[in-house]
Amino acid sequence: MTSFRGKFCRILTKYFVAPKFNHNKTIDEWRSGMEGLTKLARLPSKTRVEKITLNSISAEWICAKDAREDMVVLYLHGGGYNVGSPNTHRELAANISMASGAKILLPDYRLAPEHPFPSALEDATSAYRWLLDTGLTGKNIAIVGDSAGGGLSIATSISLRDTGEPLPASTVCLSPWTDLEMSGNSIKTHAEIDPMLNLKFLKIMASNYIGNADPRSPLISPIHADLKGISPLLIHVGSDEMLLDDSTRIAEKAKNAGIDITLKIYDQMWHVWHLNARLMPEAKNAIEELGSFIRRNFAN
Repeated sequence: MTSFRGKFCRILTKYFVAPKFNHNKTIDEWRSGMEGLTKLARLPSKTRVEKITLNSISAEWICAKDAREDMVVLYLHGGGYNVGSPNTHRELAANISMASGAKILLPDYRLAPEHPFPSALEDATSAYRWLLDTGLTGKNIAIVGDSAGGGLSIATSISLRDTGEPLPASTVCLSPWTDLEMSGNSIKTHAEIDPMLNLKFLKIMASNYIGNADPRSPLISPIHADLKGISPLLIHVGSDEMLLDDSTRIAEKAKNAGIDITLKIYDQMWHVWHLNARLMPEAKNAIEELGSFIRRNFAN
């Protein structure tokens, strides 16, 4: 049963957050609306934030108290490949640092429509390679992302596998967007119960990112990828999400490919409810669970 705080956060999401992403608004309005929400963000006590530049990409180190220096999570933020920044996901990243005991590298990857595919993927793989160049091994790096960042996390792992580079210890996806054609049944069946997303908004985001590329490319829509050989995978998704089938279908593909896959469907949760960890126990518990998964898969 959803907690009282969870029900309250759902109402806030539907009536305060979702309207900021109305399909009639401009990209700039979407971006400013999402950035405006950061005024409510609060970092855990003694979290350290350091702004850096890596391979011409702006990024942040986010380190919770007592987080290890030799364990790193590469966090790829959500926002439909069109919006989002370290500002919008700093609190979530800090909570994951606290739960996993690892430092977080949060890159400000390039966004569509100014920078369509493969710009975000190029920046994500560049950030991962930069971590390897610092002396870390793939066994001490996890890739984590939410929404579009979840799909991008899988695409990054696929790209690294295909180029023969060291793979991360694990990949974690929160409400991942893995099918930019949006062919899953839940896109329609959950349209009325999803408090966050709407189809017109998703179509604009997808078109801006895809550009002139093929939407069925496995590096755009990992639902079409051969997943054989990628790292252990954890997927969190809410039962009320329009993108529910993006998670269930790719989890099935991962299972059939022999991947160590864990799919967790959280009852009555919505798109990336993890962002509400300071307010609702369902989000806090989910972050603690993914933190445990990350720790288990790191090299000892």
